[in-house]
Amino acid sequence: MRVYIPATLPMLSELAKRGELGPGPLTAYAVTPALREWYVEGDEEELEFAAMTEAARGALRLLAADRLAPRRRVVVAAELFDAVVTPVGTPISREQGVEPGEVRIDGVVALRDIASFHMDDTGAEPAVGEAALVVRAADEGDEDAQFTVDGAEDYDLLWFATQELPDLIAPA
Repeated sequence: MRVYIPATLPMLSELAKRGELGPGPLTAYAVTPALREWYVEGDEEELEFAAMTEAARGALRLLAADRLAPRRRVVVAAELFDAVVTPVGTPISREQGVEPGEVRIDGVVALRDIASFHMDDTGAEPAVGEAALVVRAADEGDEDAQFTVDGAEDYDLLWFATQELPDLIAPA
């Protein structure tokens, strides 16, 4: 199963040092039956994009908690066995603050299981920084905060191969 794991640049540094993310449980996002039900008309590509978008918002939440991390959203895409991935979301779980595609990863995610990295360009840092400050308020329904988060989500995440990990964590 392809999963999208919210992360930060310091988390990528740890991944490079240890060769794995975790230990679990880790929150991630995937195309789950609940996500399929939520996006009834979406094709596979649209569903994958929805899961990655939720992971990018999860990265904003991580940035809100780590004020020292560079203000860039990071999403780690990995291929994992279904046995280590447990769906958490339901089609109606958004009302409880859980996205339909939310999953829990029990255990670690080894570097060999990672397919790619997705990260903001440095040009997105001001918008991402502002969004990280208000993402919790947006989650609670604040429309002004949601507008700010939407502004950060207007920036596309760039794609990076796993071999580029050393370049991603190198000081600028």
